[in-house]
Amino acid sequence: MAMTLAENFDLYFEIVLADTEELKQESYRIRHTVYADELGWEPVNSKGVEVDECDPYSFSILLKHKRTGVFAGTVRLVIPPNTSPNSKLPFELHCAESVQKEVIDPDSLTRGRFGEISRLSVPSSFRRRLDEKNKPFILNDIKGENAFSDEERRNFPNIAIGLYLSVIAMVKMCNHSHMFVVVEPRLCRRLERLGLKFEQCGEELDYHGIRALFLLSRENFTSNLNPEVLDLFKLLEKQLIPQLALYPYCAT
Repeated sequence: MAMTLAENFDLYFEIVLADTEELKQESYRIRHTVYADELGWEPVNSKGVEVDECDPYSFSILLKHKRTGVFAGTVRLVIPPNTSPNSKLPFELHCAESVQKEVIDPDSLTRGRFGEISRLSVPSSFRRRLDEKNKPFILNDIKGENAFSDEERRNFPNIAIGLYLSVIAMVKMCNHSHMFVVVEPRLCRRLERLGLKFEQCGEELDYHGIRALFLLSRENFTSNLNPEVLDLFKLLEKQLIPQLALYPYCAT
């Protein structure tokens, strides 16, 4: 009998909340690898970490590859505290003028009751197919007997899905009303096929490709997920609950 999506995912990966300085640095290093070294969207720096002004009020999630212990990706949830009106979400800092206020006016929402998914990063080694480039497959010091199997590689496309679902689980546990994200419209169409019904609430803009602001309302966090994706969500939520300590940022 074939394994379900959740069973397959659980075989290879686990969610880790970056709740220590060491784990936060792991997240920042992955971001630097992807956004600076690989994509060239951010400047390379000697520390090898990518951070910005939102990180002091952000909460990062890491996805660990169980067999090797290597982190296969990261994502963060930015939650400006209601005690700090000058703390902004990334979209408020970089594309506030694109917001379609007839769809939703962020200024009408209660600070601390919404956040933004940001900086989802998966290193190329966890995106790369076996026949890509004429180079040996290497991830940090992983090679030889630790090279990824065909079955492990077949699960690589689920890494981003797992990261999205994990951060949605975090948002749900925080009892937030809305979640924002700036992504390519075509990515949101793919997510919609899984049952994540994001609504476009910003004009398209050209920033490393065409992107726009989208929102996911609380009533749509999990209500439209197809059964297999919902099972994966529940698995990730179960992994995350004992790690979570966001009490100052949880709405009542």
